[in-house]
Amino acid sequence: KTATFFIISDTDTTYNFIVALAFSQMFNLLCERADNVHGGRLPHHVRVLWDEAANTGQVPHLEKLVAVIRSREISLCLFLQAQSQLKAIYKDHCETFLGNMDSVIFLGGREHSTVKELTEVLGKETISMQTESRSRGQQESFSQNTQRLGKELMTMDELTTMPGDRCILQLRGLRPFFSPKYDLRKHPNYKYTAEADKKNTFDISCLVNRRMKPKPNEIYTV
Repeated sequence: KTATFFIISDTDTTYNFIVALAFSQMFNLLCERADNVHGGRLPHHVRVLWDEAANTGQVPHLEKLVAVIRSREISLCLFLQAQSQLKAIYKDHCETFLGNMDSVIFLGGREHSTVKELTEVLGKETISMQTESRSRGQQESFSQNTQRLGKELMTMDELTTMPGDRCILQLRGLRPFFSPKYDLRKHPNYKYTAEADKKNTFDISCLVNRRMKPKPNEIYTV
């Protein structure tokens, strides 16, 4: 298994367009290789974990690529702080992205449009409301009434105040799940992370060597 990392600056956006071009070229080459070499499907699944997707800029024709890469054994996971970030970059194509995602995970947030849309997607539940009335006079009377009403499964207030250890998972074809988040410290490979042991901290400088290595038949002027 091979992992390739695109590391960008959190504050300087000067070279972010290079990463956007790299993503575009990667998807195009993988699709071409799947069609021309492997008969339409890659032999090894390629999973793209796109963190800070709003900071890499707009990838050309990405709204079309998300609809066709799944059949080539390529999956795409977009990580966003708020859904409005996707709308700001891809404008009217935002719905295309959401329509081609089989799963959506809401980890919490307060952005109005995201919370409002999630409230509508979750649907409603049926509740019973009971009312009582009593009148006193020469003849006391008492009445009781029960009504069935529709209520949002989770209101906007409940979503914005959702506990930090909970998430909402929506899978295509299934009702949403209100689930606890997975504790990474319980993962069997957690001991290999830098959080568990500082000795596991990845040092990229040990893999980068800028010294030229002359070949025996090449001539250099120093």
